[in-house]
Amino acid sequence: MPTPPMPPPPTPREEFPAFPFAPYPIQSEFMSFLYAALSSGPGALALLESPTGTGKTLSIICSALQWLLDRRDAAATAPAHPGGVAGPGVDEDEPDWMRDFTPLPPKKEVAKKKKKKTKPPAMRKTAGSGKPDGFGEQGAGDDDAEFLLEEFESEGEDGAMRGVGKRAHCGSSSSSSSSSEGESDEEEEEVTPKVYFTSRTHSQLSQFVGELKRTEFVGRLRTVALGSRKNLCINKDVMKLGSANRINERCLELQKNKKSSKTKVEDDKIKARDAKNSCGCPMLRNRSLQKEFRSEVSDQGALDIEDLAHIGKKIGTCPYYGSRDMVRSADLVVLPYQSLLLKSARESLGLNLKNSVVIIDEAHNLADSLTSMYNSKITSAQLKAVLSHLDAYLNRFHNVLGAGNRRYIQTLTVLTRSFLRVLTNNQDGASTLSSMTINQFLFSLDIDNINIMKLCQYVKESNIIHKVNGYANRTTCIQAGVNQFDLQQEHDEGSSISCFQALIDFLRSLMNSNDDGRIIVAKQKLSGQPEEAYLKFVMLCAEKLFSEVTRDAYAVILAGGTLQPIEETRLRLCPSLPPADIKFFTCNHIVPPESILPIAVTRGPSGMTFDFSYNSRSSTSMIEELGRFICNIVTVVPEGVVMFFSSYDYERRVYDAWTAAGTISKICKKKHVFREPRNSADVEAVLNKYKEKIQSCSKNSQDTGINGALLLAVVGGKISEGINFSDGMGRCVIMVGLPYPSPSDVELIETIKHIDTISSSFLVGDDKASGRKYDDECELQPGYNILRKCTKGGREYYENLCMKAVNQSIGRAIRHINDYAAMLLVDSRYAQTSSSKSYSSPTDKLPQWIKARLSCTQNYGEVHRLLHQFFKFNKQKR
Repeated sequence: MPTPPMPPPPTPREEFPAFPFAPYPIQSEFMSFLYAALSSGPGALALLESPTGTGKTLSIICSALQWLLDRRDAAATAPAHPGGVAGPGVDEDEPDWMRDFTPLPPKKEVAKKKKKKTKPPAMRKTAGSGKPDGFGEQGAGDDDAEFLLEEFESEGEDGAMRGVGKRAHCGSSSSSSSSSEGESDEEEEEVTPKVYFTSRTHSQLSQFVGELKRTEFVGRLRTVALGSRKNLCINKDVMKLGSANRINERCLELQKNKKSSKTKVEDDKIKARDAKNSCGCPMLRNRSLQKEFRSEVSDQGALDIEDLAHIGKKIGTCPYYGSRDMVRSADLVVLPYQSLLLKSARESLGLNLKNSVVIIDEAHNLADSLTSMYNSKITSAQLKAVLSHLDAYLNRFHNVLGAGNRRYIQTLTVLTRSFLRVLTNNQDGASTLSSMTINQFLFSLDIDNINIMKLCQYVKESNIIHKVNGYANRTTCIQAGVNQFDLQQEHDEGSSISCFQALIDFLRSLMNSNDDGRIIVAKQKLSGQPEEAYLKFVMLCAEKLFSEVTRDAYAVILAGGTLQPIEETRLRLCPSLPPADIKFFTCNHIVPPESILPIAVTRGPSGMTFDFSYNSRSSTSMIEELGRFICNIVTVVPEGVVMFFSSYDYERRVYDAWTAAGTISKICKKKHVFREPRNSADVEAVLNKYKEKIQSCSKNSQDTGINGALLLAVVGGKISEGINFSDGMGRCVIMVGLPYPSPSDVELIETIKHIDTISSSFLVGDDKASGRKYDDECELQPGYNILRKCTKGGREYYENLCMKAVNQSIGRAIRHINDYAAMLLVDSRYAQTSSSKSYSSPTDKLPQWIKARLSCTQNYGEVHRLLHQFFKFNKQKR
């Protein structure tokens, strides 16, 4: 299908009539910049930084969708924009099967005729017996025939152990469905260009839809929201499984199980319809209900995930597949990160980014989010389960399986044993961590001759996972004498299908290029408390993954509250793109300068210098001084105070010490104390109680003497991102120390080495190999040694991780133009200047709107005086 010609870019625009009220100047500037960036495509890349609370979401909607409408109005004079993408290079150190592969040509969008499958010879019934050959007198007999694989013919070669075929496409997602799942009988014409808006959580996407409803675009453009099966599934039997993995697995199992049964429709009138030879899920058997779902969703305009689920329940049809079917005809697609950024998910959902606009919100940690989606991990327990099930299956069906199936299953068994052997081969008894490249891993296990690409293709096409899993469940049920469904409920995440999926995901990871990531091998201790051993692939190459989006899209927009430093973003996502080609917009906050009070607090009330570095923060004297500081702060700060610690362990240590010393009791005379729970399910309840206490204290403070509440939170926890502490919920945010991540984190150190390597190679203008300063040997060096070796790129990334976390946490307090809050950065290192060190000061990485107002105090008296004046002024002003 030829690419449709693109119209000329719209002329620059200053007015955005869809904005529901008179925009602030910075909002008008934001919209004009975004519109101009989109008009500069194709291939445009823009970063727009606008502090939280400045109306960023509404500005994105009104500028991007206005551009879309203007673009279509100008479609009459559309010139074509041909382009091409260069192919990957070759690594001579790769195994033969990987080095010699030929990429498959892109699949044509033409419906293929399915070949009629014939039963394998082993399943043909013998005369008069009514049983398949080979099932005469063995164990479970007749019932086991359903678990026998159909004959599998390996295209172009005899088996997985030899020969080199074309590299088959295998995605890296767990439990993704084929593109044909849920397809409608009448496929609607693809609407292009369209806008894809993605953010990290369903709540952020719901907020986007809510803002969209305030504009005129709801009636002019077709919008569809995509969500996960866990959020949209309405099949009660499937939802009982609880976890996202099991829900995904069960849904896909049902797609494969075509059978006759009844469909229940949840409506005012409960009806039953017979369905023959239909989908195994009752919510997908009636195609007319799917059409009814799409029709009602279209009529109601912009809907969020909860709305879609409600309509699906009312009609009695699956909202997950119903919304997927609407993507082709949509002008605006709203979807979570995973669905857009993961290649296998894009293909499964049928997303066509060609000539469309991709807007990625909350993009401050995009590179890390992107690489983490391609990580894979399998534990020794999962490997043992897989090996046990494979052995049992092969023993049961060995005589009746065709030669192709036997070879592939034996190959899976060989690989599983090899992986298990490397985890249990620990002679010195210590818990060891090692890191190696993909090629090193393959050669060290002597499995480089196995064609993993063909093996993954076999797994994808043969249904081996579900067959082995079904037989394992059947056998376990017979032995235990329990119901099969109850058994699946009991095992949940530990189900054999989850173990198999972990293995396949890890195998797919081995198909990446050698420099794309690292294999972490964590061996098990032989003595003492056992720590589970595991193999993990850590993806490092964010630029490769991001390029899969940018090369198709007409324009890519990254938006967020804090996107700086831009150089790190460029280096990790598009290192070959000149800095001048990246369009960057930033603005101050809409709140006036006198509404914020950031202070670098260097000393406590007794004059002790605050030093919360790792070696000093746990000292008794430092924790006591911090307690004296907080006892003073709660007397001068009204309403809510949120205090951030670097980790849950450190927060617990401080809280326990304060409890023993009576500090908590002193604080409670002025503020109620709450703590962030480790379990994310409990966060909302704690926040509600925190808010209720603040509101009640505001009404009754003169009677009780208590003036609000203190919330002890953790950087990187649920409270530090995505929670709004507007108005009284956050009159003061306190950051204790600099929350640097632990250098003992193996994955972090590998990422730092990767960034330092590409940074060095671009600095000297050479290729990556010439810039490498780190050995590829397996044994890990201590993290601090790696950090000392780093040049600017690696060290900057480590510092940026810390300050991005600080910015996200302290930015929770200011949410609208009439809000006000103080921000206390408690550590003497916040007062250091760039000239005093060979590298930048932490405060250089603060957002401009905070940095411009930052005060560095020399004693606690100054802090107390500034806070008193600040809250007195803002209380009188309002």
